[in-house]
Amino acid sequence: MAEAPITRSRGARRLALATAVVFSVSLVFPITAALARDVSPFPPWWGPADVGVAFVLAIMAVAVIAVGGRRGTQDAEQATYRTYRVLIHGVLGLVIVIFLAGNRITWSYGLLGLAWRAWLLLYGLPAWFTLLQAPPGPLPGSPTT
Repeated sequence: MAEAPITRSRGARRLALATAVVFSVSLVFPITAALARDVSPFPPWWGPADVGVAFVLAIMAVAVIAVGGRRGTQDAEQATYRTYRVLIHGVLGLVIVIFLAGNRITWSYGLLGLAWRAWLLLYGLPAWFTLLQAPPGPLPGSPTT
């Protein structure tokens, strides 16, 4: 039996939105750890929860990239470009944070987690916008009937 194509009405938009929610939740872990001077008071489930949410995020990001494909719409391409233009200000913002609060942030706890999440965001953004703005009907790369 052939698998039905994934359409906006069947979940592509929901996948994009759910991935954005999981991404936002996953940011809590490295930011909180970086702002803490000592992570020993954290509950024992904190580390496994961080890894678990990060794993779920990675799987969802791969799904977004696989379903969204490389053949996005021009609207998705323009939205990605505009978002990139806004997000690059985050680099400047990070430099300002380092200057103003650099010694109050435990970079070894949070930098790696923030860095790979930032890379994942930037890499998957075109596919994410493709899913978010997908017209009804089969998406590029979805199975056909």
